[in-house]
Amino acid sequence: MAMKNIINHTIIFLSVYAVVASVHVTAELQRFNHFPTKADGSLDILVIGDWGRRGLYNQTHVAFQMGKVGEKIDADFIISTGDNFYEDGLADEEDSQFEESFTQVYTATSLQKQWYSVLGNHDYRGNVLAQLSPILSQKDSKWLCLRSFIVNSGIVEFFFIDTTPFQDHYFTEKKHDYDWSGVLPREEYLSNLLKEVDMALEESSATWKIVIGHHTIFSAGSHGNTQELIDQLLPILEAREVDLYINGHDHCLQHISSENSQLQFLTSGGGSKAWRGEINQWNPNEMKLYYDGQGFMTLRVTEDEIGVAFYDLFGEIIHTWSNSKHTHMDS
Repeated sequence: MAMKNIINHTIIFLSVYAVVASVHVTAELQRFNHFPTKADGSLDILVIGDWGRRGLYNQTHVAFQMGKVGEKIDADFIISTGDNFYEDGLADEEDSQFEESFTQVYTATSLQKQWYSVLGNHDYRGNVLAQLSPILSQKDSKWLCLRSFIVNSGIVEFFFIDTTPFQDHYFTEKKHDYDWSGVLPREEYLSNLLKEVDMALEESSATWKIVIGHHTIFSAGSHGNTQELIDQLLPILEAREVDLYINGHDHCLQHISSENSQLQFLTSGGGSKAWRGEINQWNPNEMKLYYDGQGFMTLRVTEDEIGVAFYDLFGEIIHTWSNSKHTHMDS
């Protein structure tokens, strides 16, 4: 099966695995092609994070609005920024949480597209290998979750990064157990991942480079900044001229711009439980949006321009931003 045909949204994970085996760059970063199908070559993407609560905490309301917006923009695929299943991931491949928090919630026709998902810290509290299992994609063909991988769409490349193993405190805290299957020895895992991300970004010829991880790099929310990512990942993103870093983890919608580079920090973690009521002080020149509630994000990419819109629980646009390689606009 030709790699270019992986724009078929009904393809199951086992088939994808078979195709990818021969074309991935390294063992860590598998590659998937998802090329634009629209005549103008544009891509429209929905981004949601921190959602899986069996429909509770307004998860179904957010899903309903996502479905309406997804139909309006003719979404090509959906990105999940992690914490896919609360509170403790999935117990195994037969866990009813998968259907009750995913299949039975995101029912709109416009959402029956490929979902590309990363793991969050809550996912690591369950059976990690279950959530990564191709059995889930046999249950629901739109599901695809890996630790770290690349989605190539021609004009844009998406680099999905497994950020949970970067955080020191998950390895020492006693309150929760984490499934580190496939991660240990940690130092080797992180070293290899950073090298491969750096190499893949350096080799990318895409007009736009977007990195997705669960954890914040910068955030005014309750979790705040992630120092390990600031120290280890951010220098690579800046050196390789990445355009966007998109994350979840903080249960809010947020846009922070960088005064040091073109890099924008976007949080889409409003998929269910939110309204934490916490915001930290931030440079107003950098803080473009902080919305302490539920919602989601859209991303539109063309050869010349990239555009972002944040939607609240009622489907209203609360913030937009766009950038071209020549001009720069905020609103």
